[in-house]
Amino acid sequence: AEDFESETKSRAEELQAIAKAKQIIIEATGGAESISYGGASFVQTAARSRLSSKADLAGFEVVRMVRDLARKHSSQGLMLLAQRMSSAAHSQSADPFGKIKGLISDMIEKLSAEAAADATRKTYCDKQLLETNEKKTERTTEVEKLSTKIDQMTAKSSSLKEEVAALQQALSELFSSQAQMDKLRSDENAVYKSSQADMEQGLSGVQMALKVLTDYYAKDAAHGSASGSSSGIIGLLEVVESDFSKNLAEIVSTEEAAAAAYEQETKDNAVEKTMKEKDVEHKVKESAYLDKESAALSVDRSNVQAELDAILEYLSKIQAECTEVAGTYADKKARREAEIAGLKAALDTLESETALVQRHAVHRRFRGFGIIAA
Repeated sequence: AEDFESETKSRAEELQAIAKAKQIIIEATGGAESISYGGASFVQTAARSRLSSKADLAGFEVVRMVRDLARKHSSQGLMLLAQRMSSAAHSQSADPFGKIKGLISDMIEKLSAEAAADATRKTYCDKQLLETNEKKTERTTEVEKLSTKIDQMTAKSSSLKEEVAALQQALSELFSSQAQMDKLRSDENAVYKSSQADMEQGLSGVQMALKVLTDYYAKDAAHGSASGSSSGIIGLLEVVESDFSKNLAEIVSTEEAAAAAYEQETKDNAVEKTMKEKDVEHKVKESAYLDKESAALSVDRSNVQAELDAILEYLSKIQAECTEVAGTYADKKARREAEIAGLKAALDTLESETALVQRHAVHRRFRGFGIIAA
């Protein structure tokens, strides 16, 4: 743009110099002009050829500007425009400047339209990439949350299943233990009953013998007292009776203690069995619930994952389409703006030259009619 401004300024200075030279010629060559060219004005004669050459010069200058602009930006479109402008400048058209202006204006409009289209495309790409990446983040986060919940539920369910297995093992051991206790208690009770019967029978026999002897010696006190045997036999039997009674009491006591311990242990086992069975029931129910919820969440995750896959596929496609747009947009924008600025500068130059040539043509016509003094 600075180069075009410099060239425009140079052209303006050139035109000022030409205007000054013209004024000097008008003021200083009046006599020589009449002698050399008769009634015709030197300025009028020269102006005709100059106006034509000035118009050609302006056209060629603008063509050069556009051609240089095309080379600078390696633009085939601008190079083709320069060629068409050159053809228009050399044509026998009544208004070559007008045609060249039209060509430049059309190119400016085309480049502006392309710039607008690129800007629209860039806006579309930015919007699509932003929205798609947001959706990707949302779905990815959702998949991760669902996966975390599923993993937690699966782990909890597995833990519950392990606890159920341990409880069932404990119940099995408790059942075996109770069965052994039942058998042992049955055996102990059978031994007790047998021992009790033997001891009671023995004790009863000893007691009967004591009664017989006691009754006998009570009738024959003289015999028992003389021999002294009665007290010895009775005393022995009484000791045996005492031992049998004591043993019988111990057997009964042991049986009662064993029976009480068995009953208490059986009750404790029953309570433990009930608790463990309830625990198993609850854990099985909870595990089944977790498995059901985990399966439902897995379906949800599959659906979200399908959405995420579709988003990723679209994102890959839009990235492929828009990466080039994002990478070249700034360069294309800057180049197109420079091209438009250059074309506008060329158009300004052309319009300035056109206006100047038109003013000179009017001035020449007025002088031809004698309106402006020589």
